[in-house]
Amino acid sequence: MEILERAYAKLNLSLDTPYLHQDGQQEWDMFMVPIDLADSVTIRTTDEHQAIHVDSTSGVLPLNEKNLAYQAANLMRQRANRQDGVDIYIDKKIPVAAGLGGGSADAAAVIRGLNRIWHLELSETELARIGLQIDADVPFCVYSRPARVTGRGEIVTPIQTKLPPLWLVVSKPAISVSTPKILRQIDYGKLEHGDMPALMDALEQGDLAEVCIQMFNVLEPVTAGRYPEIIKLREKMQKFGADAVQMSGSGPTVFALSNKESRAKRIYNAVRGFVQETYIVHIIQ
Repeated sequence: MEILERAYAKLNLSLDTPYLHQDGQQEWDMFMVPIDLADSVTIRTTDEHQAIHVDSTSGVLPLNEKNLAYQAANLMRQRANRQDGVDIYIDKKIPVAAGLGGGSADAAAVIRGLNRIWHLELSETELARIGLQIDADVPFCVYSRPARVTGRGEIVTPIQTKLPPLWLVVSKPAISVSTPKILRQIDYGKLEHGDMPALMDALEQGDLAEVCIQMFNVLEPVTAGRYPEIIKLREKMQKFGADAVQMSGSGPTVFALSNKESRAKRIYNAVRGFVQETYIVHIIQ
């Protein structure tokens, strides 16, 4: 049987890590949104073989057990107690190593797809729990709607309020950032934490101006300290009239938020000349 799943990229409107657990894993408090920049993931089960095969349009993705979609298929086979072969084909549109959760989105797509193919009828909560074994962003990508994410990434609480219409200019500089390396550099004594309750209140009220004021990413100073390209990109987006500018995840992708399409296009045109991987996107709700 074959199924096609859309794997939507994510953006962090907020990202905080309040503390480290004793095992060295981060505690997270984030607000994330899926955007309509997406990979297409084709999942096919077969009795012709018992292997997991991954192929992709990307020349830089690993196609073995290091691939998160591969890991997802392996975990789902264990959960379902199946021996079927699984063929996965990823039509890659989300930039790699960008802070946009592309690998996690692909893994979540495989988890959702195999849940449907094998009629497992597992809940989103159960699927998110499986996804957490792969990466902290996979549970959110299972839900793939605007949500607050806490714990180690497994507690996903979608918001009920619809966000106002927004245009986002997403731009990934030609550098790759290693999330584990960035996380190892965090000095928890020096982190400047944002006001998450104030952001959530602004989101619930649909107050875009206040959302823009309260957005934050505690990893941005860490990553931007190593990669000055991020600061230059921020400054250019702000110069051309963005309502808010922020790095997503551990970077290096920076996004500008605007409530006017014309202004978003102006920012896009200003940035696209020197950053090739630049897109105008919308939030999926």
